[in-house]
Amino acid sequence: MKYCFVFIACLLLQQLNAQTYSPANSSRAVQEQYNKAMQYLNDGYVKEAIPVLHKVLEQDSAFLDAWLSLAGVYAELKNYALAIQYYEKVKNADSIYFLPYNLPYSINLAGKGRFQDAEKAIKQFLAISSLNERSQKSGLYRQQCYQFAIQYAREHPLHNVAAFAPKNLGDSVNSAQSEYYPTLTIDDSLLLFTRRGEGASENFYQSIIHHQHFSKAELVKGDINLQPYKGAITVSADGDWLIFAGNFKNGFGNFDLYISYRTPQGWSEPGNLGHNVNSEYWDSSPALSPDNHILYFSSNRPGGYGGRDLYQCIRQPNGQWGAATNMGPVINSAGDDAYPYIHADNQTFYYTSDGLPGYGGTDLFIMRKDSTGHWGKPENAGYPINTIENEGSISINSLGTTGYFASDRSDSRGGLDLYSFVIPPHIQPLKTLFVKGAVLDAVTQKGIPCAIELIDNHTGKPAMLIKVDELGKFFVPLPVGRNYTFMVNRKGYLPYSELFYMQQHFADSTYQKNILLQPIAKNAGFTFKNIQFNINSAELLPQDAIELNRVIEFLNDNPTVTIEVQGYTDNTGNETDNIILSTQRAKAVANYLAIHGIDYKRLSYKGLGSANPIADNTTEAGRIKNRRTVLVITGM
Repeated sequence: MKYCFVFIACLLLQQLNAQTYSPANSSRAVQEQYNKAMQYLNDGYVKEAIPVLHKVLEQDSAFLDAWLSLAGVYAELKNYALAIQYYEKVKNADSIYFLPYNLPYSINLAGKGRFQDAEKAIKQFLAISSLNERSQKSGLYRQQCYQFAIQYAREHPLHNVAAFAPKNLGDSVNSAQSEYYPTLTIDDSLLLFTRRGEGASENFYQSIIHHQHFSKAELVKGDINLQPYKGAITVSADGDWLIFAGNFKNGFGNFDLYISYRTPQGWSEPGNLGHNVNSEYWDSSPALSPDNHILYFSSNRPGGYGGRDLYQCIRQPNGQWGAATNMGPVINSAGDDAYPYIHADNQTFYYTSDGLPGYGGTDLFIMRKDSTGHWGKPENAGYPINTIENEGSISINSLGTTGYFASDRSDSRGGLDLYSFVIPPHIQPLKTLFVKGAVLDAVTQKGIPCAIELIDNHTGKPAMLIKVDELGKFFVPLPVGRNYTFMVNRKGYLPYSELFYMQQHFADSTYQKNILLQPIAKNAGFTFKNIQFNINSAELLPQDAIELNRVIEFLNDNPTVTIEVQGYTDNTGNETDNIILSTQRAKAVANYLAIHGIDYKRLSYKGLGSANPIADNTTEAGRIKNRRTVLVITGM
């Protein structure tokens, strides 16, 4: 909303009967000077009007319309403190004449976070008996926003308002043009963003980040900037993909989503993501999950819940994107929902909405995955992250401590600038660490393109699907404080699973791990990593199903393979008892497979007691490893 012209708000009102002040009482010279200021404002020269208005007030300090206009100008410049000061000067001089201006006055009070004072002012505005319908509607909307802000502050008393201090990224990043849509690579080494060019053209720029310093922004290299009309951008976790919105001749609608790949020569010529993603309508503001598995975006295509809704596409095993699906009425509102962003933790999601309760305009909302892997209810990020202005896209570093956004604050170099700010605790994502490595053929050591499924050992639910590149390499962020099972089922290879004890690793650390897949061959073996029987027990535990179900998938995919389940114990106790116990354990695994559909003719089992130890039996850690279950291929 433009505030510099709110001094004409009275035009939306029917005339108040009782007025003690009239601008007609001023001299003709003052009126002419004031009209000159009004002409500047009508032509869009807001700052140029300020000295003219001050000159008016030097000649006639009782000319209240000049004070009101000056207040409107400073409101437009987001100098809420001065705007409030000038509004109150008029209010103190003539409270009756000021009554209709309680609406813009309340907006500026809210701009400074004074929501209780704003609510008092809006009540005085709504008490005017002669308000027309448009003015009443505007007042009631603002009252609802102020009441929301007051209630939010009451329910969230620990949020530190004073700590919010956005910092301009400076001349290395920002320019006299507008900069917006910031996005970061997962290692926080590169900032990419959009910069407005001549006319409506837009270009992508990048700045290298080193020890929190930003290099001079440069055009990204390659063919990605050949087309002029493009905007919202997101970068994949590994920095190899750029997905962005563009308005190109080969598009389906007025804006489509495109992808460009990093090459030694720079970014490739963009390719349209196709009809499963794009429509003949507006499709924009993409966000890519850190595992490259889900693409989120906003669209105004028919069938949604409001103007613009959030949609998602899931990447299929063949690398193509599945059909776009609406994210549903809990997330989408009757208004516009846009600018999704999912953090590196793959658990925390941000987006903007003007259809959910908030502070006015477009607010930033946050939602998190619950224990079942579903998105929870969106929550307003609160003041002062959200204000009476329209909030836009956000990007957050991998540690979850620093956010980046675009704003036209008073220290802007021109238009929108990029700013950083400290993420307050209540909207921080989970802290992450990184796992990098390669999936290799255990015999040839060649990379194997495949998918790695991560299971959260606490919930037993899939947490992430990692797409490995054509060289077998992968790089993935994971929330700290959890343990995971890494699982791979690849045709032609034995199933792989291994427990990764990530709980002991610190945030922002990197864990190197190569995964070796064993080709299917007679006598080839696979050791279950998660099936660890309790002492003297042959009972399978609930978490054992994670690996056993993958073995079932493997056997279903390879229907001619037969296996033997071998059970082992540590060397404690009587060996005869160990043979019996290990046989019972192997039988328990074979029975599980049979109960879940595997023909018993393909299964055999054997207990080998403490034979063939793979670790030192003198330590508890070693004994745990020796109490193992092994799957051996007996026929193909």
